[in-house]
Amino acid sequence: MNFHPFSTLQTERLNLRKTSMKDLEDILFLRSDPTVNKYIDRSPAQKLKDAEDFFNKISKGFDEGKNINWTITYKDNDKMIGSICLWNFSEDEKIGEVGYDLKPEFQGQGIMTEALKAILNFGFEQLKLEKIEAYTHHQNESSKRLLVKNNFKIIKGKIDEYNSNNIVFQCESFHVT
Repeated sequence: MNFHPFSTLQTERLNLRKTSMKDLEDILFLRSDPTVNKYIDRSPAQKLKDAEDFFNKISKGFDEGKNINWTITYKDNDKMIGSICLWNFSEDEKIGEVGYDLKPEFQGQGIMTEALKAILNFGFEQLKLEKIEAYTHHQNESSKRLLVKNNFKIIKGKIDEYNSNNIVFQCESFHVT
């Protein structure tokens, strides 16, 4: 996929911008905080170098058309409060996966609902995806509520080959004629 130039997105309260080196401390927090990572099967980041490595990975993936990652901020404050991405695209580029995280003090305020709606619109309208999937831990009630609220449905029988604790949701685009 070609994501160039990067698409900054805005919602009523939020700015979804390109992640930059100035976000490294916040990336480290998001990738190491026990609350944020409670349902994620990955080794927590230990040091700033881990955050830098992740930043380099997503930057390279963007350049190669493999992923597009947004930093979530408030419109009036450019400090990273979370992130959201589209990645893991099917070979035919009709299906993508959404991933997201949010600092605990900002959870429960509708921020991720607002950000997800913007990403769904971008994925279906700009990238012309037909389906967007989301993988979430079967015990992550907040994530499951977020997905259901945004028209995702569980894909019965689909298994996450990398994490047996995950369930897979899918949202299908609407087709404009």
